[in-house]
Amino acid sequence: MGVDLRQVVAGILTITMFVMLGQMLHRDYFDANQVQGDAHDIEFHGSKVSMEDGLVRSSEGTKGPWMEDSNDLKSCWSISESDEAVSSKGYVTFSLTNGPEYHVSQITDAVMVAKHLGATLVLPDIRGSKPGDEMNFEDIYDVDKLVKSLESVIKVVKKLPSHVSLRDIAIVKVPTRVAEDYIKEHISPIFKSKGNIRVTTYFPSVNLRKSSLDGGETDPVSCLAMFGSLELQPGVNELVEAMIQRLKKKSNGRFIAIDLRVEILEKKNCRETGAGGSKTCYNAQEIAVFLRKLGFDGDTTIYLTQPRWESSLNILKDIFPKTFTKEAIMPAEKKSKYLELENSEYENVIDFYISSRSDVFVPAIPGLFYANTVGKRIALGKPQVLVPAEISGTSGLSTDYISPYISKKNHLAYSCFC
Repeated sequence: MGVDLRQVVAGILTITMFVMLGQMLHRDYFDANQVQGDAHDIEFHGSKVSMEDGLVRSSEGTKGPWMEDSNDLKSCWSISESDEAVSSKGYVTFSLTNGPEYHVSQITDAVMVAKHLGATLVLPDIRGSKPGDEMNFEDIYDVDKLVKSLESVIKVVKKLPSHVSLRDIAIVKVPTRVAEDYIKEHISPIFKSKGNIRVTTYFPSVNLRKSSLDGGETDPVSCLAMFGSLELQPGVNELVEAMIQRLKKKSNGRFIAIDLRVEILEKKNCRETGAGGSKTCYNAQEIAVFLRKLGFDGDTTIYLTQPRWESSLNILKDIFPKTFTKEAIMPAEKKSKYLELENSEYENVIDFYISSRSDVFVPAIPGLFYANTVGKRIALGKPQVLVPAEISGTSGLSTDYISPYISKKNHLAYSCFC
């Protein structure tokens, strides 16, 4: 009995179509709507984006699926007369805690509260995860930049006046992305009663998608605080820049930053969720295979947020020999200050800003670090954020794995940049 070649071809095409459909369903959506305590227990899904969208453009003449930075987006918020600073009636204090990915949200919420209360904002201190881990704001961030950037909307002072007693300060918890209506209803009465408040931000969600409630528009004061107020102080910025240049010199002027921390991976166990093979996180071997199947060659330079080298990372270095943690690329004369302290705040800041400025960012772990790094990258015009997944077959297109924050333009940063 003869074989009809047309039937064979049709069968192959049908099978291929179903395989592609399954992959698209698997990568179609990324839901980051989880409470803080489960910030890492969320699924990764990529999202396909057409090369014609204008979101990403391939870069010719390089090895691997690199993309060019985008220079199309500009800040689109403007401060109106109603946003301008008013006479201060009291003080708002707060602290920056838990690392730079939280600092971005905390500064934004504190500025929003101070603005809508007509209060003066007191420069925060910085507190690490351990008791006693305290730093001054100026140890990491640029004080003059913060004060100058916010002077049109609120007054900022470096210290709480001596005549204000700590007993006169009410502690108020506010949800991240706090809105004007919430401030007027829940915070303003306390402020009027006590005269001064201390704001602590809690994170009911690590989702930074644009809100459907406000039509995708974000308060211009919030945009200014989130994307225009925090900058590294010169010494820390110079160190970050020096490390970035060292990474770029190691291969073709480009490098990938991967947020991969062994301690978190071990706790979460990178388990499957049952939803189309999705996982809560990805280990070193899985990330290495993912990048190779996308076409990144063995000469690619990789930066890991992992604090110190662990043997479980060896498989990644076997496939990509130019894989480094910060201890391998930090100038020797800087290590005593930035690496050899029990307080890891400097290291967290270095990771966040290198990840924000790398040519490609790959989050092996979901959570607020991922979400706020994407926001920073959108502001900088660096759209190549690749969400990992298991790729069936021997290869895949990097454009199929662009973060949905970018491919769908649903990150709140797109309310501030247009």
